[in-house]
Amino acid sequence: MKLRIFTEPQQGATYDDLLAVAQAAERLGFDAFFRSDHYQRIGSGDPGPGSTDAWLTLAALARETSRIRLGTMVTPVTFRLPGPLAVSVAQADQMSGGRIELGMGVGWFDAEHAAYGIPFPPIGQRFEMLEEQLDIITGLWGAEKAFSYAGKHYQVSDSPALPKPVQRPLPIIIGGGGARRTPRLAATFATEYNIPFRNLEETGEAFHRVRAACDLAGRPIILSAAQTVCVGANEAEYVRRAAAIGEEPGALRAAGLAGTPAEVLDKISQFRDLGAERLYLQFLDLGDLDHLELIAAELLPHV
Repeated sequence: MKLRIFTEPQQGATYDDLLAVAQAAERLGFDAFFRSDHYQRIGSGDPGPGSTDAWLTLAALARETSRIRLGTMVTPVTFRLPGPLAVSVAQADQMSGGRIELGMGVGWFDAEHAAYGIPFPPIGQRFEMLEEQLDIITGLWGAEKAFSYAGKHYQVSDSPALPKPVQRPLPIIIGGGGARRTPRLAATFATEYNIPFRNLEETGEAFHRVRAACDLAGRPIILSAAQTVCVGANEAEYVRRAAAIGEEPGALRAAGLAGTPAEVLDKISQFRDLGAERLYLQFLDLGDLDHLELIAAELLPHV
């Protein structure tokens, strides 16, 4: 199983904060560095310096790292038009030498849309937009000549379909827990399906739905999960780290990958038994690089 570091910079982080975590993750042997794609803090608390743009961040990190894979978990369909998004992601892939992955979803946080003047259509329309964006983005990247598309929400006319990503195809991740539309989109477009922040039973059910859809489509898929991570070398250190991210230790143990290294390894094995090939570790205290060191030393060699 591969462990990936997943950050939430909308909670308050500068580019330099993210750079330090990404470079530490690369040095310590983690498979990937991912970030959320949000423009506003979620929940109460000090917003600090605010958020940063996901694709500007990843393009910069592409030039300041050399091995680790980079991506979004996930880019909302509402934030960017499909043509410019295809250009940005392809350019970032070129800048990284072929290490970019594109996570996409319908978006959900209406407050950030209102705060930055971004339209927020109803959920059914957003799913329609997501399917059309995936059609257009993959179409632009795969086209050998001019590309056109006539959809309900987007029209593309004689696009030169440039630039192209280094990776052909560039990995696409579909995230979410929807029971009907999400499995179909994953089976049609994705190289990976991710289920975020669900318990083991719910994760297993979501994996089953996506496997069934992919079997019908005759396509393989990588299954992954995202979980909050909080590990302490002993109980006191664990409790301190849980408090630092505003979590109650008992609740966090139940809901995430939390506790001592032995406890967390046991839960990782349960996700592996469900079929997860990758785990995204939601790393919330970006200043605690000792936490990353502990995870690398105590978990990475055993997964």
